[in-house]
Amino acid sequence: MVRLQLSYDMRAPDFGPPADALYRCALDQCAWADARGFASVTLPEHHSDVDGYLPSPVVMAAGIGARTEHVRISISLVLLPLYHPIRLAEDLAIADLISGGRIDVMVGAGYREEEFDLYDVDIHGRGKAMEEGIVTLQRAWTGEPFEFRGRTVRVLPRPAQRPRPKVIVGGASPAAARRAARIGDGFAPIHPRLYEIYVEEMHELGKPIPEGGGPVRAAGPSNIVAVSEDPERTWHEIMPYLVHDAEVYASWTGGRRGSMFQQVTTPEELRASGQYAVLTPDDAVAAANASETFGFRPLCGGIDPDLSWASLELFDAKVLPHLQPTR
Repeated sequence: MVRLQLSYDMRAPDFGPPADALYRCALDQCAWADARGFASVTLPEHHSDVDGYLPSPVVMAAGIGARTEHVRISISLVLLPLYHPIRLAEDLAIADLISGGRIDVMVGAGYREEEFDLYDVDIHGRGKAMEEGIVTLQRAWTGEPFEFRGRTVRVLPRPAQRPRPKVIVGGASPAAARRAARIGDGFAPIHPRLYEIYVEEMHELGKPIPEGGGPVRAAGPSNIVAVSEDPERTWHEIMPYLVHDAEVYASWTGGRRGSMFQQVTTPEELRASGQYAVLTPDDAVAAANASETFGFRPLCGGIDPDLSWASLELFDAKVLPHLQPTR
């Protein structure tokens, strides 16, 4: 049994297809995946990027929810300090209603100063904003009146999920781990040591550890960009998109140690880095059957929809018949 996943960050660099074509393609692919037993679609969030990286994952989640019936739609993660928490509670509730209760929410504090500057938000106040935002989402989704900034408010309609969607906290610091223990519904850190801090704090607070928690880690291939009968040709066709994707990510993180995306100088170096995978159908079958998850990024870096669909159609014809997808 394997969980099949898709991920879309909707980069649309100038040298590739236009954004409208990529967004239409992503929605069509989500509907395609939903009919074939895929378990989830993941949507991240970033702002002020050179290629239009997905800035509105809640809107995208609602669109996917309207086109699908079964897949979970994971917003991972919402940059919570950039939102008015009441408005975010309303928008997420509507997306959850449209999807029939299939929205999963992870929140994070963010780290790119230009994103905070765009919204005229002080990056140094993000910890306080996280505290307020998490509690506000949880209270708002009860549908009952509650105190917010010195006045009584009520947020309706409620989300479809009962008692409410979970608010999972993502983070990369001990402060995030302790915040998740105090007020979150779970914790998804990058580093295992942070999860240990979270567990220690939960024990101190006398709280049970939520099921299914733990550090963010690949339980199987998760950065697959194509399945191909001719990987050499496919690498050549999609390499410009992958180079762009890796270069921008690395510029955000400074290529620091521990980052998934490292600075590279040539296509050959990028391919050798293992940051992306192009698999033959046989290799894809073997990898999926040996894994808990199998994750596609079919439009990575703004890959041309025709190339992307060729990969998914090959997966449908020669890989999927040999798998047992689970939701």
